[in-house]
Amino acid sequence: MRWQAEGRPALGWYGPGRGQRESVVAYGSALAFRARGERRCLGVWRGGRWTPCPAGATVAGRATRGQCEECARVDRAHSVAADTFADDPRPYHVYVAWFGPGLVKVGITGVARGGARLLEQGAVAYCRLGRGPLMAARRTEELLRVALGVPDRIPYARKRALRARLPERAERARELAELHRRASGLGGWPDSLERLPCDVVDHAEVFGLGDGGVDVAGVVGELVDGGVVAGTLVAAAGPDLHLAVRGGGSVVLDGRVLSGWRLEALDGGEGEGSGSGSGVTVPVRAIPAVQGGLF
Repeated sequence: MRWQAEGRPALGWYGPGRGQRESVVAYGSALAFRARGERRCLGVWRGGRWTPCPAGATVAGRATRGQCEECARVDRAHSVAADTFADDPRPYHVYVAWFGPGLVKVGITGVARGGARLLEQGAVAYCRLGRGPLMAARRTEELLRVALGVPDRIPYARKRALRARLPERAERARELAELHRRASGLGGWPDSLERLPCDVVDHAEVFGLGDGGVDVAGVVGELVDGGVVAGTLVAAAGPDLHLAVRGGGSVVLDGRVLSGWRLEALDGGEGEGSGSGSGVTVPVRAIPAVQGGLF
């Protein structure tokens, strides 16, 4: 599952000897497939070059990362998050992202990536706080995390649960504007980091959520050999694809569990659920109820 720079969700594919391609998935279109075989490790992508998994390892169906432990370790060692590139010359943005009432986080992303990182995280809204070199951005991120009492990571299940009931866009903007005001008033920012004015970006329309959010009955968090997922795409946020399914209602397909599977397209007559008529024959788990507080 990917987000293109234009704000469109897409599925990325790879075939040995055929290279990569992307399929844009539009709201209102059908998405129907059957998983085949075993889920295999994706290997490692670096600088546009693919290194296959040397062990050809299998990956658990519920894993949210389509890599074996060894390939994931190599990936992490070369990521910005690992802070192994202190001399990275590229500029970075420091941002605060909003996922639901009272649920925000601070983070950094490369300026060249635009807002792609926030789309990938499923941020309903965000605003940039500053711009500067990597280590200055990292120091500012930590300063803001401690001073504002906000995390730098949020469990994805929490984001998903809150997405079903969203306050109005104006309320989201007010909460971010207040955080921007508090952050801008703090001392201790590195001199090399440029402070930016408040400019809230809202993704509810891009995600297809509307102002009130999209309610769902459950989450497809695992594929199995021969399992079917079939529905109509009505919304997408982060790695999640929201599907209206046969029989009424909707489910969320966690796009992270697609990676590493071989998928076969279904025709219009396939995809009936196992007695349920839902078009989903893989495990579906309930979404936990939203609790009153962050903890």
